[in-house]
Amino acid sequence: MNGTIGEPALTSPADRPDAPVHAAESTGRSLWRQLMGSNTAWIFVVLLVLVAIFSAMKPGNFPTEFNIRAIATNASVLLIIAVGETFVIITGGIDLSVGYVLLFSGVAAAETMAASGDPTNKGWDVILLGLLVALASGLAWGILNGFLIAKAKVPALIVTLGTLGMAWGLAEIVSNGQDVRYIPNMMAHTIGAGRFFAVPWLVIVAAVVAIAGAILLNMTKFGRYTIGIGSNQEAARRAGINVERHLIKVYALSGLLAGLGGFLALAYFTTTTISGHANDNLNAIAAVVIGGTSLFGGVGTVIGTAIGVFIPAVLQSGFIIIGIQSFWQNVAVGAVLIGAVFVDQLRRRSRERR
Repeated sequence: MNGTIGEPALTSPADRPDAPVHAAESTGRSLWRQLMGSNTAWIFVVLLVLVAIFSAMKPGNFPTEFNIRAIATNASVLLIIAVGETFVIITGGIDLSVGYVLLFSGVAAAETMAASGDPTNKGWDVILLGLLVALASGLAWGILNGFLIAKAKVPALIVTLGTLGMAWGLAEIVSNGQDVRYIPNMMAHTIGAGRFFAVPWLVIVAAVVAIAGAILLNMTKFGRYTIGIGSNQEAARRAGINVERHLIKVYALSGLLAGLGGFLALAYFTTTTISGHANDNLNAIAAVVIGGTSLFGGVGTVIGTAIGVFIPAVLQSGFIIIGIQSFWQNVAVGAVLIGAVFVDQLRRRSRERR
């Protein structure tokens, strides 16, 4: 017996007077590890080093409120589609179509608003209609991807490569290959260029999506199922998870967020920018992988993805400010991407040897 006569035995840490404090601290650390992930710390250090280098080289230009706001705004749309891509890659899949689903959704929204006549002076009723069309368009592409992958058993690489071309072609057909250049002024001035105090609305929306994505992944049954399927699909099926239905939901989420991204990109650029989204899918995938999500599935965090999104954004801004051609950004991002996959491979081999 651990206690003396007349005293309760302290048989477990929970019986100790300070147990609630330790339990709360342990829970907090556990939650933080869940949100951050084991692969995220080193890439966060890389981001801090990049910021420190550019700030030291150009202290009067890089660490300014204007530049920080510009970096965050430029990364916002990519972050939104990367959140959806995170869920897909955690399941062990891939979605190559998000960039052109984003484009198609933006075109569909713009054409819908233009159908009401001159859209420039239209109000929130037309804007909300455009938003609904963009979300519905993205959701439809996502459900199609999920159905073909989960039910028809076509590899995700092939399905999403096919729907990439379909979304691209249909966007060109609907718009006759021309950018739609007229959207409601209210949409451009508020959603696209407006701010809440000093923070752009685009940044706020992206932050809300990222926070919601982190909560969904780490604190809900949907997130547990996503990680379980990516870790071992057959084990997840034997545990009672309807794998096919869940995969459809995951790809639908990716498509929905791509549709939201298309609407926000339309508000920001005030045009459909048909030729401007060629690399969005690859940039989103790169951000997810750089942020610590494993291409083999089962491992990943939304916070890591957010860090991964800001790596190329900081590089692009820093290179421009110090006078280096921005093309070097692609070289640097490619090197970081290879490094991230290499680290993931090392961790994977280490786990398998245990």
